Amino acid sequence: MFTKILIANRGEIACRIIKTARKMGIATVAVHSDADRNAMHVEMADEAVHIGPAAAAQSYLVPEKIIEACKLTGAQAVHPGYGFLSERASFCEELEKEGIVFIGPKPKAIRAMGDKIESKKFANAAKVSTVPGFLGEIENAEHAETIAGEIGYPVMIKASAGGGGKGMRIAWSKAEVRDGFERARSEAKSSFGDDRVFIEKFIVDPRHIEIQVLADAHGNCIYLGERECSIQRRNQKVVEEAPSPFLDESTRKAMGKQAVALAKAVDYQSAGTVEFIVDNEKNFYFLEMNTRLQVEHPVTELVTGIDLVEQMIRVAAGEKLAIKQADVKLNGWAVESRLYAEDPYRNFLPSIGRLTRYRPPEEGRFGDIVVRNDTGVTEGSEISMFYDPMIAKLCTWAPSRMAAIDAMSDALDNFVVDGIEHNIPFLASLMQHPRWREGRLSTAFIAEEYPDGFSTILPDAEDRSVLAAIATAVELLRRDRLDRLTGRLAPHSGLLKPDWVVWLGDDYIPVSIGEGMVSIPMEIDLSVAGSEPMTVRSDWRPGEILWHGTIGGRHVSAQVRPIENGARIAWKGMSVTARAMLPRIAELDRLMLAKTAPDTSKLLLCPMPGLVVSIAVIVGQEVKAGETLAVVEAMKMENVLRADRDVTIEAINAKPGESLAVDAVIMEFA
Repeated sequence: MFTKILIANRGEIACRIIKTARKMGIATVAVHSDADRNAMHVEMADEAVHIGPAAAAQSYLVPEKIIEACKLTGAQAVHPGYGFLSERASFCEELEKEGIVFIGPKPKAIRAMGDKIESKKFANAAKVSTVPGFLGEIENAEHAETIAGEIGYPVMIKASAGGGGKGMRIAWSKAEVRDGFERARSEAKSSFGDDRVFIEKFIVDPRHIEIQVLADAHGNCIYLGERECSIQRRNQKVVEEAPSPFLDESTRKAMGKQAVALAKAVDYQSAGTVEFIVDNEKNFYFLEMNTRLQVEHPVTELVTGIDLVEQMIRVAAGEKLAIKQADVKLNGWAVESRLYAEDPYRNFLPSIGRLTRYRPPEEGRFGDIVVRNDTGVTEGSEISMFYDPMIAKLCTWAPSRMAAIDAMSDALDNFVVDGIEHNIPFLASLMQHPRWREGRLSTAFIAEEYPDGFSTILPDAEDRSVLAAIATAVELLRRDRLDRLTGRLAPHSGLLKPDWVVWLGDDYIPVSIGEGMVSIPMEIDLSVAGSEPMTVRSDWRPGEILWHGTIGGRHVSAQVRPIENGARIAWKGMSVTARAMLPRIAELDRLMLAKTAPDTSKLLLCPMPGLVVSIAVIVGQEVKAGETLAVVEAMKMENVLRADRDVTIEAINAKPGESLAVDAVIMEFA
């Protein structure tokens, strides 16, 4: 067994690998760029080596620097994590030449399966069911249009060396093929240094289900069940679960056998994932094989009890698999939510900055519930524009799917992140979505259920009662605290005024208080909008963000942030402004004029911090609605900014290559 390994990666996956290495008694070496000098994985590792500037192309993607770090520290093996150099066969070969073990498959398997074009050719030869498509070299946009017409729309344009949703475009028409081809090639070149793309038939309403395989160097190969990865946005997974709510045992077995056959055909060694798309009739088609550890591997670990990173290390050290196929049992249900630094209220645009507050829910086993949080950041960490925007992977396990989903909902309510925008509100609302809870999924789920993007969820009558109760309880304690300040006259000395009004976003809701005293812990009876009285219990103290308590016997966890004369309350994906006041104050409040937002209709604002890739117009040009105005790149993704109406360009304030802050003015319209 190795005594020291180097992790050629960063962020949460580097931290994840270090945890298992520690458990196995193996010393670890971290590598880091300028931007990651103070990163969490650097602090966790036994040693750390600086490998270059912030840009990945000058640090994490340079094999020579990784090998040099191995020689410097005496690392015997390299775990690549995922992304970066994890699926580059030439890197594996360079390590082998230096006598350094690659903790992953051999170059043959990486080449056969890592390249999406070659993998489909190989799968066809191995008689594995594949999606109809064109796997040859596509010369230009015109050639792409011809191929797409022959296959039949819709088609998927995909980067051959791609992954993580980058370099992928769906085209429903000839015009979309041309634009998608150029965008996919550009993203592929930027992200992977390889601009080759291929085109295949896009299966409408498919599920994305993948099989985890594990193989050693002695001819043993098993599958560890499946993961449902259908909740995707822009072809990037957002929520995963294991097992799939769709598969039956016979389909699971058929997919598993096919995945194992494919792995054996390429003499696969290590952990790998065979991805399939599955239609409504449970027909499945090979999509690709990821010759690495997956982002969503924790859900498989939670339902099987198998540490995949440990198995990868043992296989790389030459050990035989100690697990037989008959030993693999799927126990309970696991859900993973990917927390991204992005603004769900602005079409999920990337967000960068410092985490001024980062407090994930407590990890561990709590009765029949397990909470796990794989992360690579701490409070004070900076989310950079140079890397993937993932903050953490929050996972929950429970005996049943519904229990795992409810546990995830509660964990998200308890996850505090400040300083940047993030997608927790979206994830929290998704956990309450009827279609998700019923398991009626497809890769088009988010596009279909949120066609106009994600917006603030409006609470129903029951939700409003809960939010009004929290707002009232918070305000009572705030006032009591003020009343107890030295030298301040206490107007009620702990006695409750019976009548209150809560302004909740857009409505004034009457609240009547019955028995109880203002104290910590608090226990009061109240009625919202004339409803039956309910008891509110909580030990919350002013200044705390997390409000825990019971309302009418129902456990509630919410986040409370003070604002002027009130609080901002976040709960189950809802975020509302609430102010509890006395009736007379409410009468006067109704007379106050609402503030209006400034008019920005004549400006194109940069929607996220990013790099201007191109400006598609000139001053004086008349542009039709839907035409491209500019392309901005952020966190490896190109975002096309289009005109939302017919406009004339009056001024251009930015130029290609310029880095812009969010809301910077790119151009002005006449």
